[in-house]
Amino acid sequence: MSAELIDAFVEKYASLSGIAHVAENADAVAPIVVNVLREVGCKRVVFAELPDGLDDAIERACVDAGVDVGMPPFDSSELPHAIDAADVGVSWAVFAVAESGSLVEFALDDAVRLVSTLPRVHIGIFKASTLLEYLKDAAEPLRQFYLDHPENATATFISGPSRTADIEMKLTLGVHGPEVAHAIVIR
Repeated sequence: MSAELIDAFVEKYASLSGIAHVAENADAVAPIVVNVLREVGCKRVVFAELPDGLDDAIERACVDAGVDVGMPPFDSSELPHAIDAADVGVSWAVFAVAESGSLVEFALDDAVRLVSTLPRVHIGIFKASTLLEYLKDAAEPLRQFYLDHPENATATFISGPSRTADIEMKLTLGVHGPEVAHAIVIR
């Protein structure tokens, strides 16, 4: 993946009030996550399903930092409270789009979506090799996801923190979702 495309994503994400980090490799992700948790005073973090290996490393780093960790599978009888009680949610994006500064998350159950929408801070992680240049390039992976999962499938585009504006056009962050959003690109 070209450095220019990563830079384009980082710039666009920042223009949407998001904070982007570039990790040189998977081993560099856990320290970035822990730094974010410390910055926001996190006491509890929840994870959506992360790739094998990455989940263990981040969980270990969070526990070592004294942060309570919630991992899937979540007891459905405890949803959404088990996730809403967390300060930070960490999820995996299947791909991202540089043009729109969007992380794209695929979910087959509500817990994954709740991890990226209920906590006040969201951290989305993706591989640079999955970064698409243009929004139109997302059509094929979206189409394939819905063909492979015809029921209960949700694709969510996450472009920085939640935002809304009132009739006077005063922008407010965090009303309908996270007020702070971080993206970690694994180079």
